[in-house]
Formats: sequence, structure tokens, C-alpha cells
Amino acid sequence: MPWSLQEVSQHSDSKSCWVIIDKKVYDVTNFLQEHPGGSSIILKYAGRDATSAYEPIHPSDALEKNLLPSQHLGPLDNEAVHTLTKVEASKKKTKDELRSEQAMNKRPPLNRIISLADLEDVAKQVLSYRAWAYYCSAADDEISMQENARAFNRFFFKARVMRPVSKCDPSTRILGFETTLPIFVSGAALAKLGHPQGEVNITKGCAPSKIIQMVSSNASFSYAEIAAASSPSQTLFFQLYKHKDDATALKRIREVEQLGYKAIFLTVDAIVPSNRERDVRSPWVLDDQETGIKVYNDGEGAADSDPGLGVAGALIVNDDRDMTWEKTIPWLRSVTKLPIVIKGIQCVEDAILAAEAKVDGILLSNHGGRQLEYSLPPLEVLYRLRMQQQHIFNKLEVYIDGGIRRGTDVVKAVCLGATAVGLGRPFLYAQSAYGEVGVRKLISILEREIVTTMRLMGAAKIAELTPDMVERVNWHPVAKL
Repeated sequence: MPWSLQEVSQHSDSKSCWVIIDKKVYDVTNFLQEHPGGSSIILKYAGRDATSAYEPIHPSDALEKNLLPSQHLGPLDNEAVHTLTKVEASKKKTKDELRSEQAMNKRPPLNRIISLADLEDVAKQVLSYRAWAYYCSAADDEISMQENARAFNRFFFKARVMRPVSKCDPSTRILGFETTLPIFVSGAALAKLGHPQGEVNITKGCAPSKIIQMVSSNASFSYAEIAAASSPSQTLFFQLYKHKDDATALKRIREVEQLGYKAIFLTVDAIVPSNRERDVRSPWVLDDQETGIKVYNDGEGAADSDPGLGVAGALIVNDDRDMTWEKTIPWLRSVTKLPIVIKGIQCVEDAILAAEAKVDGILLSNHGGRQLEYSLPPLEVLYRLRMQQQHIFNKLEVYIDGGIRRGTDVVKAVCLGATAVGLGRPFLYAQSAYGEVGVRKLISILEREIVTTMRLMGAAKIAELTPDMVERVNWHPVAKL
């Protein structure tokens, strides 16, 4: 039965909460307390249209997965659809939307984009403030994020000369799967915040180069849609944020197995929401832009009031906070035959435990500096692992992510023993700035830089990049002016 706007508006509180999404009506009353982002954001749209808030951050199958068939109440009537269409057409654009549109029309030609930094600069201009704040935010004072990149400045090359490099092959294998470069897309959520085609842009952009994409549990396209966008020979990995309920986690694993994903990257460094202040502040910044600066009035508000979790924090509130080596890895082994990689190793001691647990790989990562502030840069952990426990590299594959922005960064990590390196934010920036072609541009830039670096170091293939070709120094180069 079609519903009128008046009928929907009568269900506007926690006792009976209906919302409209894409011209259809849903009863979310019983879902309020289960919503990862809390009930308040849903109640904000209770009894009215929530499409604009919902679609940029939810995959198409989210309603089907989280609501019972009886909670799918049906479509709006024709009058309601006409009214909402008219309201949407007459809706005044915000200052931030106008700024973003203007920036899109002023993007430089793609042939003038020659570095990953160039792609990031364009993305910063064209992204909505909300998306930029989510993508670039990190924990506390964002020191770990900055140090992830700075760590690469402490490692210099010891190049070998007089070696034949006219034929240079940067291809390798990750968990046995072919890739043309020793890089992969590290799991990153909500790509649709930056571009309507989001993760699909990344999938299609990676296909020609056989670059492997790790898909986040919190992707803004469904796992099925991303798999459908991939080419037949393309490899997809899955980043698992394990739900505290094993049955829910298992359902997610079964889904990606059936869709043809080739490995599970179990995320272990994001069990609680971190303090990402830039992300938390973003709605206040936008509100002030539209309505003016807010000021404090005596007696207003409580000292212990909750500022909220931001976009990021809401994604992981239901994750398992009681994972252990003794319980979680055996459980995961018992339910899947896919290769298992632990994502979020931050010290040598845990790398040893991972090897003892006989997982297939470890991803040295501090979540791009977005979780524990003052977590060691992954490159430093890789260096310590190489110096202290060299035998680990013979037991499992080792990867790193965080702070990689140049081909030289990739080569340094490979020299120290990394099978490959992951990039998260750079792929988000590339697809936000230029869509699918931006992803291909990023890969092209890295290929050029990696091959150039390998040739200048005297390495014609990945196997010739060895630990003796890099040296850690105790000083930092002077940044260019």
C-alpha cells in the first residue's frame, strides 16, 4: 500500500520511527538501538525523508540485511513522490556544495598531475568538507599519521651501479596472486563520500594493472556490487572487521567467499572508536558556515556531554573487543579455508605471535594513524622485525601500509622484506578527484616511480631488492621550500 507524507510524519519518535529512503518507507523502530551510529542520527530524520543522509554512506543492500521484510513498508504514493521531487529540485545548495562544484570545474588537466601529492591537492579542493574531514582525519593531534610518512625520510638507498636494467619487471605475487606492482589497495571505508561510484571506481581502475583491492567491511557499495564490477581475472581481498557476534561475522565471511573474494584480512587495531577530532568537528564547521558561529550561554550544556563519534567512530562500535590469539584465529581457521592475514600488527612481539598462530600474512599498520596515537610508524616496525626476527619473513608474508606516497617509499619497504605495500587514502583521493581514470593515473605514477627507482638502484626485478640496499640514518633531510 502506498503511503502519504502525512501518514509517515505521524511516526516520528522512538516509540514509532519510520523513515523514507529513495521513495520507500521503512519502520526502523526496532533497529534504533542496534544502529552502529546510535539512534539519534536516525531520529533526526524520523517521519521524513532521510535519503540524502543515508545514501552516501550505506551500500545498497544495507536495508535488506538489517531490516525484516515486515519492516519494509512499501512505496510512497504518487503525490508524495511528486512533492519530494519538487522539494529536492528547489533545495538551496549549501556554501560547501557550491565551493565543491566550483572546484570541480577548475581541476587541472590529468596530464599535469605528476605525483600522488597532486592528486591529494585536487581532492582537497573538490571533496565536500565532511568527506575531506573523514578521509584525512587521524587520532588526537594526528602525530602518528604524520610520522608514518616521515619515517620513510630516515631510510636512504645504497644503490648498485653497472647492472643491466633495460628490462625492469616490478611484478610480484601477493598470497600467490599476480600483481604488476608490489602495491595493493588497503581497505578504506566510504569511498562514495568522495564520488558517486566510490569503490567501483577503484575496482575498475585497478583492473587493467591487476592491482589487488582489499574491500572494507564498511564499503559504501555492497560486496556483491564491487565483485560484479571486477574483471574475471581480478583479485579482491576482504578486510574483516569482526562483529562481536560470531554468527554475524560468519554470515559476512560466507557472503564474500561465495562472491569469490580470495583472502581475509582480519583487522585487529580498531576495536574501539578513536578520538578523531577533525571528523567529529566537521558538522559544526558546516553548521557555522550556514548559520553563523555558535557561542556559549551560561548554564547551557553539561561538562560531560558526549561530542559524538564522527563518521568514523560509528562504523566500529559493534566490533569484537575480546579477540585473542588463542580463540579468534582458531575460530577463523575453522570457518574458512581462505588465506588469513592479520591487519594491524604494531610491534615485533605480535608479529612473532602471528607466525606462531600460523596465519598466512601480517599487515604492519597503525590504521593510517587513525587509531592509537603514538603507535610506531609501520616502516619502523618493519625495520625492527628485519633486524630482530629475520626468520619471520620465511614463515609468512609481511606487508605494510601508512604514509606511502612515492615509488621510493614502496621500494624501501620491499628492500626491508615487505612482499607489498598498501595504500588507502591515496586511492580515495584519486577516485574523488577524477573517478576511475584518477585511479589509473595513480597506478601509472607509482609504476613510473617504482621502475625508475629500481633501475637507478641496479635492480631489474623485485627479488633483487634486498635489505643491504637501504640504510637507516638518525637524521632527517631538510624539506624542500
